[in-house]
Amino acid sequence: MSREVPMSATIRFSQREIRDLLVAWGALGLAFTFFLNRSLVSRVLQAPGTIDATAFAVAFVLSLVTAGVGFLLHELAHKVVAIRFGQVAEFRADYGMLFLAVASGLAGFLFAAPGAVYHRGRATLRQHGLIALAGPATNVALGVAFFPLYLFGPSLLGEVGHLGVVINFLLAGFNMIPFGPLDGKTVKDWSFAAFLGAGLPCFGLAVWALFSF
Repeated sequence: MSREVPMSATIRFSQREIRDLLVAWGALGLAFTFFLNRSLVSRVLQAPGTIDATAFAVAFVLSLVTAGVGFLLHELAHKVVAIRFGQVAEFRADYGMLFLAVASGLAGFLFAAPGAVYHRGRATLRQHGLIALAGPATNVALGVAFFPLYLFGPSLLGEVGHLGVVINFLLAGFNMIPFGPLDGKTVKDWSFAAFLGAGLPCFGLAVWALFSF
């Protein structure tokens, strides 16, 4: 029978996990920097010596605090809830997929699958569903948290808010698709009612974000 541990239980990170998290965060930041700033890509490919280091640094940090944080907190939410249900859970970066993410960002499209939280231990179908649901729910919460900055309009803060809202809502909607290894399938396998209750708002927010991108 599965067990639940106290909410105060310590969340531990191995050295390998910390390394994987930092590498994934940096690679995603780089991938989104290239994807969102096509003029930078042109200079990287054609005239690297003409790159404005300050502009590149600003774009990179912007990607780290929006897309990078959205992806990684999504995965860490899975870890926290899995541990809450007595699982052993750790994030592992997929270095091949991270390379593909950076390469695709350079090419003008983006395919980002930085890795996953792997957990083991006895768990009920409901607990598996809640572990899966934690990721998209975190992205929705992050999108809401970024929204006040979005209201600053055409400014640096407004750009942070815009990207934070759009990327997190898109991540929430995408991950709730009930297909393959995505979170939506695990939630749907547990409870169709829970899938509808969480999925429909996520899909609606993702559609809004897509038209706002």
